[in-house]
Amino acid sequence: MAHPAFRAAAVRVRTPATSANLGPGFDALGLALGLYDDVVVRVSDSGLHLDIAGEGADSVPRDERNLLVRTLRTAFDALGGQPRGLEIVCANRIPHGRGLGSSSAAICAGLVAARAVTTGGEGKLDDTALLELAAEIEGHPDNVAACLLGGFTLAWGESGAVRAIRMDPAQTVVPVVFVPATPLATETARGLLPQHVPHVDAAANAGRAALLIEALTRRPELLLPATEDRLHQDYRAPAMPESMDLVGRLRADGVPAVISGAGPTVLALAEDGEADKVARLAGDGWTANRLALDTAGTCVLPLAGAGQ
Repeated sequence: MAHPAFRAAAVRVRTPATSANLGPGFDALGLALGLYDDVVVRVSDSGLHLDIAGEGADSVPRDERNLLVRTLRTAFDALGGQPRGLEIVCANRIPHGRGLGSSSAAICAGLVAARAVTTGGEGKLDDTALLELAAEIEGHPDNVAACLLGGFTLAWGESGAVRAIRMDPAQTVVPVVFVPATPLATETARGLLPQHVPHVDAAANAGRAALLIEALTRRPELLLPATEDRLHQDYRAPAMPESMDLVGRLRADGVPAVISGAGPTVLALAEDGEADKVARLAGDGWTANRLALDTAGTCVLPLAGAGQ
């Protein structure tokens, strides 16, 4: 492969927050949310300059260890070669370590930005390859599928490849996220999962995950039973007792609530007209946000207004 040529102009990429699992759809189902990170990438003559504002600005590395930078490097290798230098500006709004897909957002931003600044990039790294590379970097496909495609996604493995389909969630569903002040590492949450689960629990989750597709796309009145989980949330409870307590209280009030991803954020799937009331149910110690459903996924936007 010949060394690639790069565009002189900067590109702006916007990536949505995501919530994975949605209760029973462990490592398979994801939902894109209307909360966004913006990344501007320009190929320069030399070096690496990384400017970060917003979430993670005081904690994430500003060198080659940065996840966005590492993803850009991986993508450029797949596209045929590295640029001489990079200038990167990040405006981060997705909370880190809260189960809202901040790492997937960084990965998807890096892959799409690298492709966009490479001449002929889409021909060298198509959407299928983009998803597979994103899942390889992240380690599982649920968040990255929703982040790339937007909407409500189902991801799976097939003959060693990663596949995903996108569905449109019902327009009457309003996501409400309850974000705690303290983060939780995904590795910690995954470390609590057992190697084996009872057959009856696996069967229950299979039925609920199938029901969730119908409930979230066409029959929201079924979301409470459809979001029941037996595979991961209870096992993770010791790492986030306050989150599981909130899930229990919301569900007792008839609100379909789950742990978002690996937690500790709680996601409620409220009916339009009830979302503001639901947002007031958590009490102290939580930041409640009513969000839109994202339908665009990761996209390249005009550079003007990047700070908006």
